[in-house]
Amino acid sequence: MPASDLPATLNSDTHTKQLPVVEGQLDNSFAAIDWQVPWLSHITQLSYISNTIERLSRSKSQRNSLDGSNDSEGLDNAKSLYEHDINASGINTPDTIAKVLKTAMTQQANHLEQPLPHTKPAHDHKSQTLQFVSQNALPGGEAYEHFIGTTGNIPTRDNLHDLFNSSIWLTFPKTKAVLNYYHMLEIEKQGISERRGRVRDTITVFDENGAVLVTSDASIGEALVDFDWQASLVKPRAKWDNPTQPDNSAQAAVYIFGHALLEQLVHPRKPLCAHSIVIHVAQEFFTLSLAERMRYLDDKVAEYMDTLLSNDDVKPRQLAPLPILGVPHFWAENANTGFYEDSYVFRNGRRKKDKK
Repeated sequence: MPASDLPATLNSDTHTKQLPVVEGQLDNSFAAIDWQVPWLSHITQLSYISNTIERLSRSKSQRNSLDGSNDSEGLDNAKSLYEHDINASGINTPDTIAKVLKTAMTQQANHLEQPLPHTKPAHDHKSQTLQFVSQNALPGGEAYEHFIGTTGNIPTRDNLHDLFNSSIWLTFPKTKAVLNYYHMLEIEKQGISERRGRVRDTITVFDENGAVLVTSDASIGEALVDFDWQASLVKPRAKWDNPTQPDNSAQAAVYIFGHALLEQLVHPRKPLCAHSIVIHVAQEFFTLSLAERMRYLDDKVAEYMDTLLSNDDVKPRQLAPLPILGVPHFWAENANTGFYEDSYVFRNGRRKKDKK
């Protein structure tokens, strides 16, 4: 990647405009999110999303604390006042996540002084402006991907899965639009059935569980694809970027794309494994701000997936497994090299077996 392909550095990525307050309630599952974990640091509008989600999940927790109180004196009155406030303010409504992400997407577009992101049109359909809407907007019997492709509307439920899905739409809008485009092409060819075929299977694996390894050192990417954990994750540890302390001299970083993987990482487990692609960049990439990196990467990952999915022999096997908690700086325990000696998690892999 020539340095001329990189965007000019901006002075600031902070957004000073006051965002409108989104009202609603979210259940306690959202309170379990640790927004400080390194694998969430790349999410666009993270500060606004995390602060808003925390506030909305606290409102539910406050209600539960009232229900669980042992002090009966004044409890009924407190609950009554709480319920009155909920009803009067209108926050006891569905589609809270859609509202939060719609606000975040609008704010991001305003900050960049760009239009809202669009779909990649398939067949004779026109490009549509992307927006988050209620799950109830999806007509019965219509495929989720077809609905997005023809309307630009992304049905969104109030659960963790859709929170992370919409967050990835916000962070990688061009890439997500490319994946949806190929879903549309395959639906046109094959219709809707339980068997999706290799193209849609590959899309689904990456969409749900994908990660992007970005590196200016080709050997790190090659070692990852070859299941050589020592050469990709252990020995070059000093070359890996630390999300909490970005380093201009870094040569490798991982950004999670899969929303189901992000959901599982709310409760991290060592065996969790991403399915990754490798994007090679010039060293100048690591001198960019995080927001600039992500805008650049969205273009590059969209191009990569467009090329991959247009191949007749595409299959999920072409995505490289990556035990996600093995990424340097993602998990404190991996600072000890013994972390990688767990052969159940860090396996030799099919490619090495094929070479023997």
